Amino acid sequence: MIEFVRLIEGIGTLHTRLQSHAANAVNQALTIRNWLIGFYIVEFELHGKNRASYGESLIDQMAQNLNHIKGLDRRSLFRFRAFYTLYPQVLDFLKSESNSFFQVLEGLEGIEKLGVAIPSEERDQIVGTASPLLQTEFLIPGEKLISKLSYSHLELLFPIDNQTKRTFYELESIKGIWSIRELKRQISSQLFERSAAVAFPKERHPQQIISPKEPTDIIKNIYAFDFLNLKSTELIQESDLEDALIHHLQEFILELGYGFCFESRQRRILIGERYYFVDLVFYHRILKCHVLVELKIGQFEHGDIGQLNTYVNFFKEEISEPTDNLPIGILLVAGKDKALVKYATGGMDKNLFIQEYLILLPEKEKLEGYLVSELKKLN
Repeated sequence: MIEFVRLIEGIGTLHTRLQSHAANAVNQALTIRNWLIGFYIVEFELHGKNRASYGESLIDQMAQNLNHIKGLDRRSLFRFRAFYTLYPQVLDFLKSESNSFFQVLEGLEGIEKLGVAIPSEERDQIVGTASPLLQTEFLIPGEKLISKLSYSHLELLFPIDNQTKRTFYELESIKGIWSIRELKRQISSQLFERSAAVAFPKERHPQQIISPKEPTDIIKNIYAFDFLNLKSTELIQESDLEDALIHHLQEFILELGYGFCFESRQRRILIGERYYFVDLVFYHRILKCHVLVELKIGQFEHGDIGQLNTYVNFFKEEISEPTDNLPIGILLVAGKDKALVKYATGGMDKNLFIQEYLILLPEKEKLEGYLVSELKKLN
């Protein structure tokens, strides 16, 4: 006979396992639902009978008519569309005999068009910009994605334009059984850029304008700080990055571009009754203005630009000479959300710039070899 204590333990274990199984099944169903909603949106945009009458307001109209369903707001619908275009391999999972999803979907209007290839020019039109074609060799199988990662995991990766970077975080999330919070932390800490095994192709920026006339002429899309030789095992703080840049000041100024002259670091300024410190201060000898640089290790936060705006306004009123042009502010961040940048900078000085930087630039071949080997382990 079973002992009473073991009986209770057995029931507890049974409950925990089945509860976990049920939660996983619900998560998979929601992920599939979101991907299929993306499919319906794209299908209507391409082939809907009256699509022209909706135009760019399609998703707004959809959100209004679906507001009785939780989680189908305007922002979510845009993300579902991105989900469908970024993860075509989900279709393979849907059509596999090992799951019952396709049987549930049988008979739904338009479902027979699933799997029809989207022409590249139409795909670019859907996404909104000419997105690079997805490299199928770097696609994690749909079954692994759906069974190992929740939609909330994948949603964090939609803003990442670089496919190899996105695949890297998918792989590491699966291997490390990362929570959503852990994945977010790893993205913010630039794990991809800091890892010795991976990084972007070794591309340098085009030569900047030798005789700039506007602030935008001296701003790069991305700043590469690979000359710092920071190791992947280091937990980098903002002070560490600043120290390293000052130690490699010549290389740093070369990366900033032509015309930058270094003035000071941690420049102390008095505003009201409180002291503040500007990370790095330069003077641009061609534009004849101060350039204030603030360093941030993580992702861009809306409060960061307010701080820099304060410093720029102070320099404008208290430091700049009458013959100087208006000062420029550059906020260097590990990553940024374009929508947040848009609204955080709305109404602010046009001389404020939020730019990304990279720490490591190892070889592309090393990255691709790593991804291929890890993908083979999943199969």
